Amino acid sequence: MLAILGLLACLACAEAAPLPAPADGSPVDVELVLAVDISQSMDEDEFALQRAGYVGALRHPDFINAVRSGRNGRIALAYFEWAGVVRDDGVIAWQIIDGEDSANAFADRIEARPFRSFRGTSISGALGFGAGLLERAGFSSPRRVIDISGDGPNNIGRPVAAIRDAAVAKGIVINGLPILIRPSPSVSRLDRYYADCVTGGAGSFVLPIYAASEFSTAIRRKLVQEVSGLTDARSIRVEDAAPVDCLLGERLRQRFSDPYFPELDR
Repeated sequence: MLAILGLLACLACAEAAPLPAPADGSPVDVELVLAVDISQSMDEDEFALQRAGYVGALRHPDFINAVRSGRNGRIALAYFEWAGVVRDDGVIAWQIIDGEDSANAFADRIEARPFRSFRGTSISGALGFGAGLLERAGFSSPRRVIDISGDGPNNIGRPVAAIRDAAVAKGIVINGLPILIRPSPSVSRLDRYYADCVTGGAGSFVLPIYAASEFSTAIRRKLVQEVSGLTDARSIRVEDAAPVDCLLGERLRQRFSDPYFPELDR
């Protein structure tokens, strides 16, 4: 029981301070959190492509039409950047998106952010922070979704699968956008890692990106699917393979004698 409570408590673990909640019960079709990797393994070109992909997707007519087509014709959207931690200045607070003007305004805020990166890759911390945003959001919504992108496995913080499971138990859906443009030879199946260890919940999916030219289309398709609640199975390109080790990143870090992980099995 104490272990379960500890996992649930860790859903709010992150360096950033909590955002004020709207707390007015406003009805929306989905509460969507965009969690964007800015770890040092992302070079400036990849980061620029990733950001341009989100900005372009939010401004695209397909996304805006998907928002308008829902029962309420609006969604709630929040955004944050993560690496080993989530920092205060890396968070864009909840905003109602109900059409072209509000979508463009949110895209403008993302586009205006400076480029930066930090050490570490804490997918578990990002999922925990995203789950905390959803728990405090205060909207009335039938679906709550975390959209997380990244180019490596978890290597800091709690085990990612445990935090994923705790979030899913709260009814949160987690979708993944693993970036495999320059895959590490030590993590050759990041798409399978995301499928086995990161994503979960009803209708969850993984949409890998294998080439820079795929960024814009893939992110737009992913956001449209998340807003509409529909899944295009043709876009979920995770080939059959043996399950991966969900402590892969931690074991790799331990191999390089990092003091953060003196033991993995305690």
